[in-house]
Amino acid sequence: MKISIRGDKVEVTKSIKEYIEDKLSKLDKYFEKASDIKCSVIIRVKNGNQTIEVTIPTSKFTIRAEESHADLYAAVDLIIDKLERLIRKNKTKLTKHYKNTPSFEMSFDYDDAQEDEDDDEEIIVKRKNIDTKPMSEEEAILQMQLLNHDFFAFKNTDEECVSVLYLRKDNTYGIINVK
Repeated sequence: MKISIRGDKVEVTKSIKEYIEDKLSKLDKYFEKASDIKCSVIIRVKNGNQTIEVTIPTSKFTIRAEESHADLYAAVDLIIDKLERLIRKNKTKLTKHYKNTPSFEMSFDYDDAQEDEDDDEEIIVKRKNIDTKPMSEEEAILQMQLLNHDFFAFKNTDEECVSVLYLRKDNTYGIINVK
């Protein structure tokens, strides 16, 4: 795997870089042509916590995880565990959905003795239809706060489309426009 590591207002030392590359190399077994996969790692420091964000884009899907901890090395260990769980948890779905497509990058021929999670199929347990009324982004933020939700779907009068407003981890807002 080709790994690109950069620090956001943090100096990435040689030992940190080697540690991250060593840990991420454990994920190579999940990809058929790991040498063709490009992995992006961003390290940040905020409020005394070390945050590491790993993004692995493939031609069919993107795997992404983020983890924070007071110790950067512990954050790296946590993110590797999180990425492995994510891949293993979705193994069945990925195989079912992409296996017969050309250029499928995943390889599930690794040792299943390490599997510690069930391959339970997630199912939709609730479906909800909502009537959206046209509103501005400011109105949507107010409505979301009144409902005490982490996200809110609405017809955006500012952008003239359907939008999803969401609360980010840093307590700011993000918006997704569906055109």
